[in-house]
Amino acid sequence: MITHLLTCGIALAGVAVFHGLGLPLPWLLGPIFACLAAALTGVRLNTVKPVGNAMRTVLGVAVGLSITPALFSQIGTLIWSIALVPVYLLVIGLVGVPFLRRLGFDKATAYYGAMPGGLQDMLAFGEEAGGDVRAMSLMHATRVLVIVSILPLILTLGLGETLDQPIGLPAAELPIWEMILMIAAGIGGWALFRALGFFGASILGPMAVATALSLTGIVTHRPPTEAILLAQFFIGLNVGAKYVGITIAELRRIVAASVGYCLLLAIIALVFAEIVYQAGLLPLIEAMLAFAPGGQAEMAILALVVGADAAIVVVHHVVRMVVVIVGAPLVSRLLG
Repeated sequence: MITHLLTCGIALAGVAVFHGLGLPLPWLLGPIFACLAAALTGVRLNTVKPVGNAMRTVLGVAVGLSITPALFSQIGTLIWSIALVPVYLLVIGLVGVPFLRRLGFDKATAYYGAMPGGLQDMLAFGEEAGGDVRAMSLMHATRVLVIVSILPLILTLGLGETLDQPIGLPAAELPIWEMILMIAAGIGGWALFRALGFFGASILGPMAVATALSLTGIVTHRPPTEAILLAQFFIGLNVGAKYVGITIAELRRIVAASVGYCLLLAIIALVFAEIVYQAGLLPLIEAMLAFAPGGQAEMAILALVVGADAAIVVVHHVVRMVVVIVGAPLVSRLLG
């Protein structure tokens, strides 16, 4: 309990610093960097995983309620941009795996550390294939950290976007019955998808149920602002706290290699986003967020705060994870 309180206190301090300095996304990036700094100095933190998973349901509901009938009018172009996702992943594999192999990582660690799938799924497949679980965990944590850190800079400094779009109304202004339905969608969707054994149950289950509520017009608002900010807080906290216990040797070898690899990933993602944009398949911001190799939850947050179509962004990330996870058993056999 004390460790949990300490972790939350450090994360809140990060929020205060980011607010005070006027930096973007204080409720997401503040906890990330505060917990990262504390972890690197040897402070014992806790990821508060159950709460983090619960917060992902909030984002699932928020994205699901962003899906309206207007989205289906774009299916013709979405099919083509989604069709590029497997090609995008193939390029990542062809670039990333040799890059990590040259830095001394074994085949399994290089592949499952390079592919931007769900963290738990990649660790499970990678461990079964004989990979280094600690190395893969740090690779994925660094990937999310770097992408979530540089994307706001690209959006604000490079493209002149603001990250202060309305993410929802305050709880006091929302109908109580709609908030009750949102809670039911979050809990019920999560439980249903988990019982069915689907990956990403904590975000995709609530998203599916909330989509049904949105398309039928039963619920017409997103979750309250306070809930989405709280979701940002705990998701950011969990990203930063993953570096607890890291050693100097791991920092030099694994994290340094991961940062270099993330720069390659960012270049690949920007190239595909530009292709999609120039082909007229997606607006530039949606294209960048759809192909950014960050975490699904983090990309959903960025889509909401920049005013992009969160549904389009998340659909591409779902396809990315499905392709990576479905292909993992085949790759395991190829790796022996």
